[in-house]
Amino acid sequence: MIEIRYGSQVCGELTSAASREWLVPDGLGGYAMGTVGGLRTRRYHGLLVVPGETPASRKVGLVSLDPAVLLPSGARVRLGAHEWVSGDVDPRGFELLERFDLTDGLPRWGWRIGDVVIERELAMLPGRSCVAVVHRLVSGGPVELELAAACTWRDTHGERRGDGPPLRMDPVDGGAVIEEAYRLSGPGWSPQGHWWRGVYHREEAARGLHPEEDLWYAGQFRDTLHRPGDTLSVLAWATDLEQEPPPGPQVVASARQRNRQVVAAARPADAVEATLALAADAFVVRTATGPDVVAGYPWFGAWSRDTMISYEGLFLRTGRADLGRELLRSYAATLSEGMLANTADTGRVEYNTVDGTLWFLHAVSRHVTVTGDTDLGDDLLPALRAVIDAHVAGTRYGIAVDPTDGLLACGAPGAALTWMDARVYGVPVTPRHGKPVEVNALWVNGVAGVAELAELAGQDAEGLHRLHERAVEAFRKRFPTPAGWLHDVVDAPAPAYPLGGATHHDDDLLRPNQLLAWSLPFAPMEPDAEALGHLGAGLLTPLGPRSLSPDCPGFLGRHRGGPAERDTAYHQGTVWPWLIGPYADAVRRAGLPVDDLFTGLEAHLSEYGLGSVSETADGTAPHTATGCPFQAWSVAELLRVRR
Repeated sequence: MIEIRYGSQVCGELTSAASREWLVPDGLGGYAMGTVGGLRTRRYHGLLVVPGETPASRKVGLVSLDPAVLLPSGARVRLGAHEWVSGDVDPRGFELLERFDLTDGLPRWGWRIGDVVIERELAMLPGRSCVAVVHRLVSGGPVELELAAACTWRDTHGERRGDGPPLRMDPVDGGAVIEEAYRLSGPGWSPQGHWWRGVYHREEAARGLHPEEDLWYAGQFRDTLHRPGDTLSVLAWATDLEQEPPPGPQVVASARQRNRQVVAAARPADAVEATLALAADAFVVRTATGPDVVAGYPWFGAWSRDTMISYEGLFLRTGRADLGRELLRSYAATLSEGMLANTADTGRVEYNTVDGTLWFLHAVSRHVTVTGDTDLGDDLLPALRAVIDAHVAGTRYGIAVDPTDGLLACGAPGAALTWMDARVYGVPVTPRHGKPVEVNALWVNGVAGVAELAELAGQDAEGLHRLHERAVEAFRKRFPTPAGWLHDVVDAPAPAYPLGGATHHDDDLLRPNQLLAWSLPFAPMEPDAEALGHLGAGLLTPLGPRSLSPDCPGFLGRHRGGPAERDTAYHQGTVWPWLIGPYADAVRRAGLPVDDLFTGLEAHLSEYGLGSVSETADGTAPHTATGCPFQAWSVAELLRVRR
């Protein structure tokens, strides 16, 4: 794996230390998450964040364990870090950090106070909502170590205030049970019980969201570390855990061993691929209904489009084909009227994407092609053929094959059905009604993939081939523009007052969606180096393609501000690292070199979400990362195309 290690010049400088985040998942959708410097910059940060019925319905429990060292001289040195609404940052323990590293996916800190060095390691018990925080005396001593437990119990998207009821604390041996939801356990427990008021989250303020909360000081753990090697461990776990967890050092050791096995199973070709394989592991979770994919940490749950785009990278590139098979069967069971369910982060099951189902066809096809698992193809084939039939006949939101040309149209008032689905005050920013280019590339690809599966099963595929050939012919006729690239949407509704009274127009804005017309296995277009040259010149950045060329009207180069500002820019110039996958595939098919495409993204692995790839980045230099620091399809697509 790549080395992620920082010294005091990064750890001890507030902005640098607070802008780099680490993540330790529990395999269920919960996690521990924070920054290199220990400062909580998001409402989502905490040491024990517990998943609910869905990966998105998480709750924050143990927020922080703030260390304080009591030296033989009587001096008390605080090593935690909090920012307050007053503007103060107090304490400033990051100024005593001499190192931080991420090894085997687990964070480790080292504080130096003169000749005393205290090390902290953190891990979650794989497959269980349990965190272990282990402190070790590395040199010096003896010293006394205190750990102040700051707690809450709330939804990750909200905050809890001190003007409400205090947290319930039930005493147990060696600690306390908080809100009947999670337990704290460690040596020298001394209960306290009062509010720390006015904690400030700078990243929430930057995102235009409420940045303040109050924390409940539940109590402190305390022990003396006499000689190097002595440890003080604290465990926190959800009370529904059937068995008490093993000691903290054992939790860390077992998590480290598991992560090494995850990397080995992926058979990585180099250190970058090993890092991405472990990053991919964070998104594959077990829920009550089976395996699923978390779209991004810390705020996303499971989304069918993200899951299917990520499928090959997360499952087939990492040795998880058997688990992937189970996931595909589970998702197939949600099909209705030819559409795949899209589980919103609210927990509602909705059918509101035009492309999610087509990506599902692609995922099944790739699974069978890569693994040779024709049994799965045979089993799912009736459902896949029903998807094709439903799209030909027409289904929700005006999704239907146009009988005049065989292309797939979509659109309904107020709907945003493609992956460019941002809304501002309920109004789609890029509705893209009509015949979007990537939707039709996916349609062509999906029909061909199902035809191949039918032939493997010994079934008649003549009708599917005719459908495919007609769509390819229409695609090649309708989508090319005089400028040398492809239309983003054809037959789009005309503006309110079109010249000449036309009711439809073809949108020729330079966007990356057309990449799928060259990148997919059954792509409708032949490789075209000249067209890709236009796309590279207008869209490519070190972190992947922009969603709109800077030369186009409406381009926004900064993905910043409150929700409305960010959503307005979301698909109007913002960089999306996941698009490096289609871009690299298209470039390869055109016979052009791809090795230098990944340099910026590989460097990015140590810049933002450590060891992972962000959701988005600014469209203008220096292309600062934005959105979720840890995003499934960004990791999956980079992992998929690097080979």
